[in-house]
Amino acid sequence: MGNVLLQLNHVHQAYGSQAVIQDLSLTLQQGQIGCLLGPSGCGKTTALRCIAGFEPVSDGEILLNGVCVSNPKVLVPPERRRIGMVFQDYALFPHLDVAANIGFGLHQLTKNEREQRVEELLHVVHLATVAKKYPHELSGGQQQRVALARALAPKPELLLLDEPFSNLDVSLRERLSMEVREILKHQKITAILVTHDQAEAFAIADEIGVMSHGAMQQWDTAFNLYHRPANRFVADFIGQGAFITGKVRNSRQIEIELGVIDGEIPFRCAAGDIVEVLLRPDDIIHDDASPLQAIIISKTFRGAEILYTLRLAGGAWILALVPSHHNHQVGEKIGIRLETHHLVVFPQPIL
Repeated sequence: MGNVLLQLNHVHQAYGSQAVIQDLSLTLQQGQIGCLLGPSGCGKTTALRCIAGFEPVSDGEILLNGVCVSNPKVLVPPERRRIGMVFQDYALFPHLDVAANIGFGLHQLTKNEREQRVEELLHVVHLATVAKKYPHELSGGQQQRVALARALAPKPELLLLDEPFSNLDVSLRERLSMEVREILKHQKITAILVTHDQAEAFAIADEIGVMSHGAMQQWDTAFNLYHRPANRFVADFIGQGAFITGKVRNSRQIEIELGVIDGEIPFRCAAGDIVEVLLRPDDIIHDDASPLQAIIISKTFRGAEILYTLRLAGGAWILALVPSHHNHQVGEKIGIRLETHHLVVFPQPIL
């Protein structure tokens, strides 16, 4: 693992009396891609602007390569932070062709050095054939890659991407997010992305921070956010699933309508306590031979799979992902069995 490139320690930011970021801490290693993920208004873009130097912090500190660039008394300007930025709308210059857009921030280089760097990046982002075209002649995906190349051109220490795929359609978004990850990894660039789109975050980032109301709920890998959510908000926000009531049998077992689940219970409880267990669609297996039956309430066809919403005999509902050749009708009963590898459990909320 590389050195720590970016560190936020207990950062607060407020507009007047309105707190936007509260006690935000994270660490990003050199060469890692991080992501701030959360719903609109959760403070993720403000956090990015604080890292870039566009916004001051009211408390805490931001360090780049171990050097403080922001605290309540220090604000190193954006141009002195060696940070590249890709904006949501790309902010390309319409009167400049692709090559000139990419080379725009390279005035400190000689003409020859500038041309070499532009040439190199045109190949990195696979745009060598459109170097002389203008932004309006490009597709959305091509414009996105020009913006990326322009941000990479001055060899920033850190790249910031603010909802970079939000103007693109879903299929292009998925393909481009994987392409961008490949480019950043190949160029050994440390980056942090802001998005509200989980698929995008999962496709591109090594570490993801789920934010809500200006606070970091969990900074972790996609796998852990999905299978080991730190709290109810993360469990609800990441992926799909349904909460089902369970009864604690002992320190490692919980009984639910579908059977007994084994695993570590992350909070203190006693036998007989009522808890809530999160079941993901991949925890429920379609099995015609199973005595357990559930009624199909609704279905969503997803190509290779169908997502069924099922009602259990006790009235609770769950989700199941089933290969799409098992095409059952709404109202039908199907056999199911439980196959969980991770126990995700929370105390029953106090109403």
